[in-house]
Amino acid sequence: MNLKIALLAGDGIGPEVIDQAVKVSNAIAEKFNHNIEWTPALTGAAAIDAVGEPYPDETHDICQAADAVLFGAIGHPRFDNDPSAKVRPEQGLLKMRQKLGLFANVRPTFTFPSLIDKSPLKRERIEGTDLIILRELTGGVYFGDRGRKDGGDTAFDTMTYQRFEVERLARKGFEMALKRGKKLCCVDKANVLEASRLWRETVQALEKEYPEVEVTYEFVDAVAMRLIQWPKGYDVIITANLFGDILTDEASVISGSMGLMPSSSVGSEVSLYEPIHGSYPQAAGKDIANPLATVLSAAMMFEDFDLKEEAEAIRSVVNKSLAEGVVTEDLADGGKAYKTSEVGDWLATNI
Repeated sequence: MNLKIALLAGDGIGPEVIDQAVKVSNAIAEKFNHNIEWTPALTGAAAIDAVGEPYPDETHDICQAADAVLFGAIGHPRFDNDPSAKVRPEQGLLKMRQKLGLFANVRPTFTFPSLIDKSPLKRERIEGTDLIILRELTGGVYFGDRGRKDGGDTAFDTMTYQRFEVERLARKGFEMALKRGKKLCCVDKANVLEASRLWRETVQALEKEYPEVEVTYEFVDAVAMRLIQWPKGYDVIITANLFGDILTDEASVISGSMGLMPSSSVGSEVSLYEPIHGSYPQAAGKDIANPLATVLSAAMMFEDFDLKEEAEAIRSVVNKSLAEGVVTEDLADGGKAYKTSEVGDWLATNI
C-alpha cells in the first residue's frame, strides 16, 4: 500500500517522539512491503515563530492532501505565561480540528500487563480495563461565543451544540459499541445544562436504531468518580468537548503514565493521530520523553487503514519493550533509563 502521511511534529517534545513513530512506521513499511511518503509541516509555536500563524494555510493544504496526519504536540511556556497574547499555539489545534472537520476524538484507555502495578490505582480496580472515550471535538464551550463585559470584570464562555453535532458523534459511539462490548454511556450534566439535555434527548432518539447496545446516562461528576472506582464498568463513553477533555486526562493515569496513551481524531475525510500528552517543554531536547504513546498512535493509524497485522505488530513490540524494561526514565523505576531515540531504535530493530 502507498500512504501519504502529513507529519506535524509541533512543539516541545513533539519532534522527538514523532521521530520514533516514523522509525517504527518505516520498519513496518519495510516488513510488510508498504511505501510511506512523509510530508513535514509547521504548526503551533514553531509555526508562529516562522510565519506568525499557528496553523498556516500551507500546513492545511498538506493535511488535506494526505491520507492521514501524524501529530506530535502543541504548546510553549512563553504563551502559557502571557494571558494577553493574541496568537497562541493552541489556537492552531482548534483551527486544525475545525478546518479538517475532525469532530470525534477517540481516546482508548487500557492497561499493560507488565505495568499494572505502576498505576496509582489498585490492581483489582483496573486489571482488564478496556474502554474508549469518544469526545466531541469541534463544538461546545471551546467554540461558543465568548467575551468580556462590565469593563472586563465579567467574562463568559458559551456551550452551544446543534443536534447534528451530537447525532454524528453518537452514531460513531453506537457503531464502536457494536464492535466491542455493546455498552454505551452518554456522559452529560443534563440536570443543570440545556446543552446536555439536547445531548440526552438526541441519544435517546437513536437508541431504537441500535437495539443490541445497552445505553446508560450518567452525570459527568459521577463519572469522574466512577472512572477511578470502577473503570472496568465502562465500554464506550460519549461526551461533550469540555467534559471529554477532562475525563480523558483522568482516565490516562489508569495505565500508569500519560506517555502511554494514543488517540485519534476522525472526521469525514482525513484523520489525525496523536499522543494524548502535551508538549512537555521541560524535557524538550533532552532525549528523555516517552515515545510510546506516539508509536501506539501510529498503530491506530495502521488499524484504520485496515492493516490489522501491522497495527498488532506495533502493539506487540511495545508490550515487549515494557516487559523487558526498554523504557524511558518515567517508567524505569530505578532500573536503566533508555533515551527516547534508543527506545525508538530498539522498537524498529525488533520489528
